Amino acid sequence: MELLFKDITVITMADDIMYNACVGVDKGKISYVGKYKPEFEAERIINGVDKLLLPGLYNCHAHTPMSLMRGYASDLDLQDWLFNHIFPVEKKFTRDITYAGALISIAEMLSCGVIAFSDMYFMIDCIARAVDESGVKANLSNGLTAFTPDFDYFKDRCYTETAFVWNNYHNSGRIKADVSIHGEYTSFEGAWHQASEYAKKNGLIMHLHLSETQVEHDNCKKKHGLTPAQIFNKHGVFDSKTVAAHCVWIEEEDIDILKEKDVTLVHNPVSNLKLSSGVAPISNCIKAGINVALGTDGPSSNNSQDLLADLKIASILQKNHTDNPTSLPAYEALKLVTVNGAKAQGREKESGQIAVGMDADIVMLDMYSPRQAPVIDPVASVVYSCTGRDVELTMCQGRILYEKGEFKTIDIEKAIFGAKQAAKKLGLRIC
Repeated sequence: MELLFKDITVITMADDIMYNACVGVDKGKISYVGKYKPEFEAERIINGVDKLLLPGLYNCHAHTPMSLMRGYASDLDLQDWLFNHIFPVEKKFTRDITYAGALISIAEMLSCGVIAFSDMYFMIDCIARAVDESGVKANLSNGLTAFTPDFDYFKDRCYTETAFVWNNYHNSGRIKADVSIHGEYTSFEGAWHQASEYAKKNGLIMHLHLSETQVEHDNCKKKHGLTPAQIFNKHGVFDSKTVAAHCVWIEEEDIDILKEKDVTLVHNPVSNLKLSSGVAPISNCIKAGINVALGTDGPSSNNSQDLLADLKIASILQKNHTDNPTSLPAYEALKLVTVNGAKAQGREKESGQIAVGMDADIVMLDMYSPRQAPVIDPVASVVYSCTGRDVELTMCQGRILYEKGEFKTIDIEKAIFGAKQAAKKLGLRIC
């Protein structure tokens, strides 16, 4: 056995909390989970007193290179923010800039316990390089945007980049290629058909934005007589396994469609609140049987990729939104970033739980601090008290990627310098 966590509290996410337990890791897998120390020796033993172990976290909707625009164009509504500020800066992105933005985002996520993310951006071959070097898992997609009806998906870089990741990384296990349609309002029906057919043919996940703002939702109804969910469903977009981000303005019929098509809804509460987009009805969706995961969205509209901090907001926001303090209780909330996130990425058979045979995707939290002591309910402590500051160790497939402030696979000083230089090249003033 390579490593043993000893005398530690474990939230297995298999409806079990274990106290003073042991978890063994060997050859990238969880090899032992039990209340007693196994007889075989471990190369390294980690003392788990005042520590807490849980599955690695899943950030299921991100735009990682946008870390370079963190703090830029704040306090605007989404349409103004996106079309008048973000898109013009993004036109200046180069391959090196995209890589630098992705790498610094991955470092931030690792320090906050994230072992996997679903990204929608461009130049995803550069993002794949950052993922490959850092050791995390990721589902990468290039969001299709088509502003003219004669657009040909198979001649666009959103296809060629997706095909590159598919051909060079997809079978490696850690990195997967997803197909992506940015949104109903940024594309045309013909392009949807092409992208959807490619996804279906190759068994790839579809990743898209859905009903993020009222303007987007209402304009679609005026244009098509259908909601975004209804028009996408009509054109077969949901025939592939689909991850739909935001879903703030979905209607009852839309919820029925998402359930019928087994679409995962990815809630992005902090970004939606900052852009004043509204509150997604995720409590109703969970009751309807829809898989719901959590995302940070881009760090330009969130300013942080601390998924644990967003998790607290996700839970208490639903309590307020539904006038019901029992909405989205702590354990149900924790599922959003573990088992539900793994399902969203098609990794539910390999990750999302602390169980023998699963990938050793593990986060260890330090509960010996004035922010945490005393820990009475471990699940409540994680959801309502913890943030990324409490993460002591992040492990993916048995490899420690972050421990006690040290990045094992990323030269963090070089990454920070690279991010600052990239922002300057974009013409952004930095401190």
